[in-house]
Amino acid sequence: MGDIAITGLMSVFWWGLFFLYFRKDRSRYRNCYLLAIALASLFLFVLSAGGEYVRTVALYLIYAVLFGLLVVPVFFIYNGILMIIREGRHPAQLLSLCLGIVILLCEVFIFARITGVYQSGTSLEDQIRSSTALQAAEILFCISVMYGAGSFYVFMLYTLFLQIIPIKKDFDYVIIHGSGLLDGNRVPKLLQDRLDKAIEVYRKDPTPPTLIPSGGQGEDESIPEAEAMRQYLVSKGIPERDIIPETDSRTTQENIEFSKKILDQMDDRKYTALVTSNYHVYRALRYCKKAGLKCTGIGSHVALYFWPSALIREFIAIHAEKKHAVLFIAGWLVCISPMLLVLIGELFG
Repeated sequence: MGDIAITGLMSVFWWGLFFLYFRKDRSRYRNCYLLAIALASLFLFVLSAGGEYVRTVALYLIYAVLFGLLVVPVFFIYNGILMIIREGRHPAQLLSLCLGIVILLCEVFIFARITGVYQSGTSLEDQIRSSTALQAAEILFCISVMYGAGSFYVFMLYTLFLQIIPIKKDFDYVIIHGSGLLDGNRVPKLLQDRLDKAIEVYRKDPTPPTLIPSGGQGEDESIPEAEAMRQYLVSKGIPERDIIPETDSRTTQENIEFSKKILDQMDDRKYTALVTSNYHVYRALRYCKKAGLKCTGIGSHVALYFWPSALIREFIAIHAEKKHAVLFIAGWLVCISPMLLVLIGELFG
């Protein structure tokens, strides 16, 4: 009973801390890891609540984790092949396939290592000491890949969490993030999905909000993206009076900054939502924070085969920022430090 109480309190603490910071600011990256820790604490609570069946519960939970670790890279490989078939062999479309192959190979290597340790009766530390330079490099590479994959899984969980939390239905403004047009003036499927989501929010709201389609005119476009979006909204029955196009922005950051300028000119209440593709919600919220815009991120539907590669690009873009690049490298050094200490001790001991 004591273990159940302790793990239960731990779980309540971590979930409480997560929701506290989540409520305060959904765009902070620490929320990703707080959610992962909260889920891990729930795992321990379920394990301790197993009572006399604790071994059975632990076994099923371990099976579930191992199954998940195997399914994710297999899904990425399948998705990568599907991306090539449907979108071609552009480097950006190969991200999912490459990540899946690398993670799967590392999992196989690590499983072989653990099996070797178990069968030989030697410790992993002794195996590292007896490794050749090539074998040590392989171990280091696998640790690095699994660290990167683990970081991505944590990011993916939080991104999914953002999609399932309840969204209030009382907004005053809804900003719609633009994208490129087809043939210079036609709304593509990705943008159509965003507009349809904004229309859904508009129609469910008891006091219909003002929609702000945001996007300027590209070099290969005959009209601004926001104008094409306005035309689509009107064709779906949205009154002209409830649409204020923002036609000057060229980037995501400008989408938000220029839309905020429109909001700043208004004197009424400004409960705001931002509609973009579901994989892009988290990074869009980060841009909102930089611009000083408080809003709720709402994700629109994206084809399942397109989502993994898009999410990988989002992950890379976030970690390209200086602060997160430094933190990512620091975390990597912490993960490989035990192995490095063993090798250094072997060299200078």
